Amino acid sequence: MPTNIILLIAALIVALFVFRALLNVAKTAISTAITIFVVIVILSVFGFTPQDLMEEIKNLPQIIERSITELRKLFGF
Repeated sequence: MPTNIILLIAALIVALFVFRALLNVAKTAISTAITIFVVIVILSVFGFTPQDLMEEIKNLPQIIERSITELRKLFGF
């Protein structure tokens, strides 16, 4: 009987940890979604569409590569 109680308490503690971890993941996902929404709304005020944002995100690796190349040329590397 005492081992069942100990096992039950351990299971409840593990369940609590799992629940708290899932709650933290949900909070992070919701805050990220809200942040993305706010950015899209602000961009739409300036006349940009979500498609424009996606195109820039797709082009980001090339933009970074060009910037690094220009910096290397500037500093002589």
